[in-house]
This record gives sequence, structure tokens and C-alpha cells, in this order.
Amino acid sequence: MFFTLSKVLWFIANPGNLLLLGFAAGVGLLKTRWRRPGERLLLGCVLVGAFLAVVPVGAWMLGTLEDRFPAVTEPPSKVDGIIVAGGIVDPVMTHDRGQLSIGGAVERLFAMAALAKRYPGAKLIFTGGSGALLDQDKKEARLIAPLLRDLGVDPARVTFEAQSRNTAENAAFSRRLADPKAGETWLLVTSAFHMPRAVGSFRRVGWPVVPYPVDYLTRGESAPPIHFNFGYGVGSFAGAVHEFIGLAVYRLTGRTDALFPAPAR
Repeated sequence: MFFTLSKVLWFIANPGNLLLLGFAAGVGLLKTRWRRPGERLLLGCVLVGAFLAVVPVGAWMLGTLEDRFPAVTEPPSKVDGIIVAGGIVDPVMTHDRGQLSIGGAVERLFAMAALAKRYPGAKLIFTGGSGALLDQDKKEARLIAPLLRDLGVDPARVTFEAQSRNTAENAAFSRRLADPKAGETWLLVTSAFHMPRAVGSFRRVGWPVVPYPVDYLTRGESAPPIHFNFGYGVGSFAGAVHEFIGLAVYRLTGRTDALFPAPAR
């Protein structure tokens, strides 16, 4: 129920969808006696769109998420296991087109290959089923083996978790498979913007993983203060809003250990 509800509510709350609905409603009102409210609604949508196109609000928000856990410059000397979160292969597109469809988070897989080589004795877990509301029969973890083989990772060494649909299930199902022992060191590899919610979810199931963020989307302090890119502005803002809403909902429903998880002290 939680999974289905989260997908439906995000469809409604998605800033891009809201902006489009505002435009449509404004145009519709122009032909009615509420012409003036329609004009104001259209003007408001134009101003919001222009603001997001010029002011990188989404990038700033994503940067806040990405900077929460610093990049790993000195990996631990001993690692018992490595968990890699899915979000690399689009299982639906792969099924429809008959060839692997790789998304923008492929850095997670590159990191997995590099870490697997660095720690040859470490256990490896790839966790990712299907995050689609429909097409739950198409699982990412069942498709990733050829890519791992091409990168020099023996798929026989990897435990594939293919039932999870979201971050909370990534943590719960992976822990069940790994059965980590006290004192073990496990690295968690996922995109930097996603790391706070992922770490909080793993901590919530009693698994204090070591964050290994990759796949950065922002430039940090070197980012320009303004730009003009409507598609990126709305897209980055929507991505950041999705993640912050996810953090809040996960905290309210007990799926993370903190509202905005931070590095352990």
C-alpha cells in the first residue's frame, strides 16, 4: 500500500506536473467568466517557470543533499561487504527493446567494479527490483549480470536482491540476505543525492553502513549563481523535491532513523 500510494501522490505533487496543470487550468479559465483568475494563474506559472529557469534552486537543493555525506577519499583498509543500490538499468525499456537500457546512475556500477577489485574478499550485493508502479515482473537485478561481467566482476560472486521496490526495501531485504555481523564494515554505494535517505533506511534496520557516494549531479561551490535552462531548472527542482519529500515521509512512517541523516560521529 505504501509503495502504490507514494507513486500516486508523487504524480500529483511533481512540480513539473503542477506547472503543466496550472497552465492548462489558466488557459481553460480564459474562456469562462473567470478570465481574470485565469490570466493571473497563467502569469504565476510563467513567473515560476522563469524563476526556475534562471535561479538554480534545484541545483542548490540537490547540492545540499549531495554534500551531506562527503566523498570517500580514503577507503577503509578492510571491507567485509559492498552493497550497490539499483537505478542503473531501466528494466521496462530493456524488455521492450531487447537490449540493455542504461540510465544516468551507471557510476554506481563502475564504483562496484572498482571496489570489488580493491577488496577481493568482500561480499557483494546488488539490490534493485522494480520501482515502477506497473511492470513489477521486470526486475533490474536480473538484468545487471552481463554489465558486471563486462566490467570484470564475476556475477557468481554477487548476491542479487530483486524484490525491493524502494529504498526502505533495499535496506530491509539486503540485510536479510547479508546477515551482517557486529563489527563488520559494509560500504553502501549509491548516488550522492540519494545517500541521506539510503543511509537512514539502512540504519533504521540496524545496519550502520559506510556511505560511498557517487554519481554527483552538482558542481558544488563552483556552480554559477544563475543560468537559463528551463528543462534543467524544473527537472533538478523536481528531483530535489522528490528526495526531500521522501526523507520527510520516511521519517513520519518510521522508515529512516532521522529526518535528515548525517555522518556518524
